Amino acid sequence: MAVKVGMVSLGCAKNLVNGEQMLHLLQAAGYEITADLGETEVLIINTCAFIDSAKQEAIDNILEFAELKKEGRLKKLLVAGCLSQRYRKEILKELPEVDGILGTGSYDDIVPAVAAALRGETPRFFGDISAPVSEAERLVTTGPGWAYLRIAEGCDNRCAYCVIPAIRGRYRSRPMENILREAEGLAKLGVKEFIVVAQDITRYGTDLYGQPRLAALVRALAKIEGVRWIRLHYLYPDLIDDDLIDAVASEPKVVKYLDIPIQHISDGILKKMNRRGTGAEIEALLTKLRQRIPGLVLRTSLITGLPGEGEKEFEELCAFLKRAKLERAGVFAYSPEEGTPAYQMDRPDAETAAHRAELAVDIQSEIMDAFNASRLGTVQEVLAEGFDRFADCWYGRSYADSPEVDGKVFFTGSGVKPGEFVRVRITDTLEGDLVGVAEEDEG
Repeated sequence: MAVKVGMVSLGCAKNLVNGEQMLHLLQAAGYEITADLGETEVLIINTCAFIDSAKQEAIDNILEFAELKKEGRLKKLLVAGCLSQRYRKEILKELPEVDGILGTGSYDDIVPAVAAALRGETPRFFGDISAPVSEAERLVTTGPGWAYLRIAEGCDNRCAYCVIPAIRGRYRSRPMENILREAEGLAKLGVKEFIVVAQDITRYGTDLYGQPRLAALVRALAKIEGVRWIRLHYLYPDLIDDDLIDAVASEPKVVKYLDIPIQHISDGILKKMNRRGTGAEIEALLTKLRQRIPGLVLRTSLITGLPGEGEKEFEELCAFLKRAKLERAGVFAYSPEEGTPAYQMDRPDAETAAHRAELAVDIQSEIMDAFNASRLGTVQEVLAEGFDRFADCWYGRSYADSPEVDGKVFFTGSGVKPGEFVRVRITDTLEGDLVGVAEEDEG
């Protein structure tokens, strides 16, 4: 009987893709993949270590499943990903319950790692974190109807607060033909929404082709039969050019939703954090995007409590939020990370950073509520994701909603199939979500 293997994947979408690749490799090697973690014999925890809260989540998961080992319900526990890469010397010493570790350059070594652990060995795999991006196939775990499409790995931006280059390596684009081949395969499986991800998708192609090629990639993806939505995540402001704006504006399959992490708006903080551009340039770009792309929904991420942020800089950030009225924003308190330049800089204390994040969230919540209210009475195309038996209705996402980070649309209707699109008339709002009824059921 095949050994049952399960996985807990934490952190970002890129990490999830790595997890899906590991699952495919294990399945191809004859292991049985199970989603029932109570039945699994070998568990892999694919970890994040970007900030303190992510590290703590990873450790909590390791300790939780270590209890299953003590009870004899789990044979082996392996840890992969960013926590392993960042703390390769500490994990096995501090967490003796762990039977093996794999770094971010060794996801493709998961089969020999599991085999070694089952033999009673303690595998340690740490490959080159700047090697070409793995082209291993995936066992898609998202959906129904959508999947992440990773186009690059690593980062060269060197933001002063960020550990990603040290954990994930230099920026490496995947060859366009490989991406398109994967996308065509996903479309044949019924995937209708590609969520294009990388640490920075605007730099796609600069290393392989000598110039940005995201616009060309987007146009090629739009030609794939079966795809309905192409969603772009993590665009850095400085390389959003007219060609890319034209591709987003003119291609119907590209949803008018852009995730552009700006982190702050103060010139002094942007410079200190090694971010390119000024606050004025960021605002000018956002204005330009809205002028050129009707109906555009903008998402960003912001950090409060960064080194150099006093009351003046925080007020500047708040004023920007009120002025820009971004439809979507995630606000996070700064997490000082050892090994980064910002770690040595003077900064507000943790309590102040957290309080400022709460204040910024309050401002943003009002903006998001007003945006949702503006959609009352409209008909939205919704990708149905499932049925909520507690609410006794279906739920899904509109073009303005990305998985995990944005709200949902809850609606009633008959003949709904998860993974298919439904036209929903919006009738109400509910704590950041929308409520409606499928058009054919309005009567």
